[in-house]
Amino acid sequence: MSLAIMVQGTASDVGKSMLVAGFCRIFAQDGHRTAPFKSQNMALNSGITPDGKEMGRAQIFQAEAAGIAPDVRMNPVLLKPTSDCKAQVVLMGKVATNMDAVTYHNYKPQLKSQIREVYQSLAAEHDVLVLEGAGSPAEINLRDRDIVNMGMAELAECPVILVADIDRGGVFAAIYGTIALLLEHEKWRVKGVIINKFRGDVALLYSGIEQIEALTGVPVLGVMPWLNVDLEDEDSVVLERGKYDAVTEKDLDIAVLQLPYMSNFTDFNALAAQPDVRLRYVARPDELLNSDLVIVPGSKNTLGDLRWLRENGLEQALLSHHHNNGAVLGICGGYQMLGQHIYDAVESGLGEMAGIGLLDVVTRFASEKTTTRVAGQVQADLPGVFAASAGLTLQGYEIHMGETQRGENTAPFATFTECNTQPYHNLDGAISDDGRVLGTYLHGVFDSGEFTRSLLDSLRLRKGLNAWQGDVFDYQQHKETQFNILADAMREHIDIEKIYQIMREHQEQAV
Repeated sequence: MSLAIMVQGTASDVGKSMLVAGFCRIFAQDGHRTAPFKSQNMALNSGITPDGKEMGRAQIFQAEAAGIAPDVRMNPVLLKPTSDCKAQVVLMGKVATNMDAVTYHNYKPQLKSQIREVYQSLAAEHDVLVLEGAGSPAEINLRDRDIVNMGMAELAECPVILVADIDRGGVFAAIYGTIALLLEHEKWRVKGVIINKFRGDVALLYSGIEQIEALTGVPVLGVMPWLNVDLEDEDSVVLERGKYDAVTEKDLDIAVLQLPYMSNFTDFNALAAQPDVRLRYVARPDELLNSDLVIVPGSKNTLGDLRWLRENGLEQALLSHHHNNGAVLGICGGYQMLGQHIYDAVESGLGEMAGIGLLDVVTRFASEKTTTRVAGQVQADLPGVFAASAGLTLQGYEIHMGETQRGENTAPFATFTECNTQPYHNLDGAISDDGRVLGTYLHGVFDSGEFTRSLLDSLRLRKGLNAWQGDVFDYQQHKETQFNILADAMREHIDIEKIYQIMREHQEQAV
């Protein structure tokens, strides 16, 4: 029987995903076969497993922390919002349907048996499972049909660690209020508290910790300091809090359009980590000024986001950027927007719309979603900014509903020769005749270090700068270093032996 621990939070964005990744790395370092698990994830950041299934990015990077390949069983239910009221429901890696919130809430009880079966299957193959909750377990209006917080802890019969974010203020009220709103059998599962994102002298917290332990009867197992680890965030709330605002000036300035329904913003983590890049997320036309490259990211509501670009002036600012010799890159939905026309009878309900017109392509949406891992090479003889990338290897994944056809005035960007580890041949993307506009369906394109460096050096030369003199940045090694930094900090500031004790004692009680 495997050990298990569940990390729940007093609210969203308290650091659950990061701490789960840290626990996965620690238990793996200690020699245990470890896997993450989140029964239901609501996020526009998703990725693809080796067998072509779609799952949340958070569980993918947690699997990386554990040193294993992602498996769709780690995230059996993925909800991808398409509007304020509706979401696409992805079950076991494949699109099932679209539902509004009320319909889905009524549907959740039907998922319990499948979630239990999937969890038990994963548990049978691993020594330790680290579960993640969503939002808060004290959402009492959702308690009766909960499948992701205490409802999941009961299905898994596992203990719970509660995480509270002190950086947002009111940490003791959040801890006390959360536990007070739990039912007695739910309170029994809460075996410890972690206070997260602390800045300052921890001695100032001691009296408060003593009082909150006395009030709740739950020990505080650690106080995690604010860490500047460079790992993936689960959703774009971190952008709203200005994660990249404080980045100092660098040689290159790259702007990403912060679309309302932007998906897979983790595409740009590897770009932001480059030593000569300042990456900015922008939502106003004036913020595009002086950008060396403007990126139009993916979207879960392509036509809705395209209409937003038009209404707030960003489309015209993007056209002006291109007219003034600027470079533009679109990924997935962003690639579609850069084309001449989009026909959508599937995603947005808006029908069809003229595109921005920087690429001679037309997109038609299909009901079948493409979800694949791919690998291949950049085409030879590319023009302009992307010429230096010709022939370089690429790998990543595709997640899209649309199919895009190139016109006479564009050339393909890359040839993919491998799909989900099988032989494959497909031409991807489009590049404009002037060599300054590129569109691709490849998520994770900037994880390919040589391609990214070749593009950045082309941008440097356009500015009159020399090519970068250092080594090609290895993003995978960078992530490994960051996982280890996180694990070391957690070992220092959290009572890991107590975590093991809690898991073992609960296992003994369950037998």
